[in-house]
Amino acid sequence: MTDVDVMAAYSRDRAPWVDNGVPAVVAVPSHVDDVRRILEVAADHQVAVVPRGSGSGLTGGANALDGCVVLSTHRLRNEPVLRAADRRVRVAAGVLTAEVKQHVAPHGLLYPPDPASSAFCTIGGNVATNAGGLCCVRYGVTRDWVREVEMVLPGGDLVRFGHSAPKSVAGLDLTSLVVGSEGTLGVVTGASLGLTRSQPGHATIVAYFADVADAGRAVVACVDRAQPPTLLEIMDQTTIRAVEEWQSMDLDTSAAALLLVQVPTDGLVESEVADLTRICEETGATQTFGSTDPTEAEMLLHARRVAFEALERRGVPLLEDVAVNVSRLPELIEQIQAISARHAITIATFGHAGDGNLHPIVLIEDQDPETRIRARGAFEAILDATLELGGTISAEHGIGLLKLPFLEAELGGRALDLMAGVKQVFDPLSIMNPGKSVPLPQPVALS
Repeated sequence: MTDVDVMAAYSRDRAPWVDNGVPAVVAVPSHVDDVRRILEVAADHQVAVVPRGSGSGLTGGANALDGCVVLSTHRLRNEPVLRAADRRVRVAAGVLTAEVKQHVAPHGLLYPPDPASSAFCTIGGNVATNAGGLCCVRYGVTRDWVREVEMVLPGGDLVRFGHSAPKSVAGLDLTSLVVGSEGTLGVVTGASLGLTRSQPGHATIVAYFADVADAGRAVVACVDRAQPPTLLEIMDQTTIRAVEEWQSMDLDTSAAALLLVQVPTDGLVESEVADLTRICEETGATQTFGSTDPTEAEMLLHARRVAFEALERRGVPLLEDVAVNVSRLPELIEQIQAISARHAITIATFGHAGDGNLHPIVLIEDQDPETRIRARGAFEAILDATLELGGTISAEHGIGLLKLPFLEAELGGRALDLMAGVKQVFDPLSIMNPGKSVPLPQPVALS
């Protein structure tokens, strides 16, 4: 596709404040052989290729470069191939995450990774960014569930990494290397995913707090138990109010924070709910209630899933994706509050509190240059505070363009040199998503 307006729709993801270029063409293959041919031609002409799933990313990782080929994988689709006895499913890159879940559910199986965008994000994009989600506290991230990955290398070679056996230590773990590589090593075209037994149902506990730091302390206590919750999410007052203004869900907008906790409805559910409720009350909850009704649970989770969209309606959101050890979570929350006051800027905080992963959003409600400067300062201050607490600048969204200038502060120069070397082995011409996620071993000349 070469129409200017059509190409514009494929030229960036959802990250604000990150520039994008104008591609020479947008390629939308529907078969792996098409991907191979595109990458063969791109290598012959040394033209950059920017892979893209559904564009739901939040770091500029899929943003076009001037003169590049944007390669969208959303038409690489198949009927998921389920091997229920082996708890595996093979899918093409363009299959939506929610579709995988729906396909395996009738067999009593679950694909656990659960990004808030699961209704419209693709498996290829999830693999490329190592996506996380709401259930990471118990189940981990995408990398923990990818058993094999199919990828086309620059030049057109099709490779498969991983193992069909349930475990193997044969060779280096190239599967884990590819997961999270953000299109810098090749184009993910499919994957074999691990599954687990689904739970018959969940009990959901909601706790409101008058102090967001108290909610952080409740998170630490909830996780420090024999069995972690299936889900443990936090929303601060700014987020609660934004969701309520948009969706009118009868949330308590006077509360400083809301915790959502879920546990499976097994034989110990009553004692589990009672224990988690007690923990929340002892750490300062002003109001708690629980429910085993699936409809009520889905409504409450919907409030968390639409948090980002609700905040987008109030201004331009500059989204963080930081994480610390859960024991340091209350300190990080307090630091974010102090940064908000110091920079005189609204910061809305929500996220996957159970594994220490917060999404503070620096909300730019006025577009004057001075506000943007203060917002950028707050954004960088949050990254600095996170690193001082021993955390990471990106827990699940990736690096893309947004976080690349800050990567050395976390990993060090020697690690970046090694990453650049790995990229050069896979992509000697540096045509795969150059300038994103990892440093380039050499400057890129685009034709």
